[in-house]
Amino acid sequence: MTQEINQMLHDVVGNVEKVIIGKRDALLMALCSFLCGGHVLIEDMPGVGKTSLVSALARSFDASFRRIQFTPDILPSDITGFSMYNQKTSEFEYYQGAIMSNIILADEINRTSPKTQAALLEVMEENQVTVDGTTYDVPRPFIVFATQNPIEYLGTYPLPEAQLDRFFMRISLGYPDAAQESRMLAMFKEGSPLKELQPVASIQQLIDAQLAAEKIHVSEVMSEYVVKIVRTTRNHDLVALGGSPRASLCLYKAAQAWAMFNGRDHVVPDDIKKMAVAILEHRLVMKQEARLKKVGARDVVEEILQKVRH
Repeated sequence: MTQEINQMLHDVVGNVEKVIIGKRDALLMALCSFLCGGHVLIEDMPGVGKTSLVSALARSFDASFRRIQFTPDILPSDITGFSMYNQKTSEFEYYQGAIMSNIILADEINRTSPKTQAALLEVMEENQVTVDGTTYDVPRPFIVFATQNPIEYLGTYPLPEAQLDRFFMRISLGYPDAAQESRMLAMFKEGSPLKELQPVASIQQLIDAQLAAEKIHVSEVMSEYVVKIVRTTRNHDLVALGGSPRASLCLYKAAQAWAMFNGRDHVVPDDIKKMAVAILEHRLVMKQEARLKKVGARDVVEEILQKVRH
């Protein structure tokens, strides 16, 4: 079973790379979030392929997919759905919102109001929506990819730290190099290959992979290593708010997923180190002193990885 799952994951990677060029590391991180059932924040410049990456991943699985373009006037009911009175049945009927899909792309999440952001983030946390006192479960598996532009802040509503913590990881794509950009031009000259992309895995295969990832062995030593890393972020001189216990749990799960993707049935220190930046960076709140010294959260995490021994 593990070998079949590993082959399926590599098939998905190959399928997505028919559309996305030179972004394998970000792709693998996103796939690990799939395996952990975690939500992903993609923070990068416009036009680098954020939407294409999520769309290609969604098309690679035989799953339902919806893209929500966030704007200042979008309402919480647009996300969660609403109830409407049916005169024929004399009852209120629930009309599904855009959130009722396996994979959601929340495009430019920081451009909508905090109230609407909170409606989405509540569903992310609870895997259910409540409309007029009635609770409805979202489809399983359920994964949200949210994007935002890290540069343009005018007219935006930055996510508070407590809401950022609900994202399993944060990734970025970056610009391609010259050779990759030339390959992209050749690939897209006759239209987007995304339209021709076909599923290579089913929803059940994804669920099986998620269950298998949870069974990857994590020794007591490796568990303690995770805890040491996260606790060290809380005591760092330049960090005002370090990683929460949720951060420890996310790092633990991410290491399991990375181990499984690499064909191992147990976690090693390199698995934890590989996932640490993506899991922890967006969870750290830096002191003003760090900003003056031009030290970022990534710098702190990388420093801790060098210092903390397993």
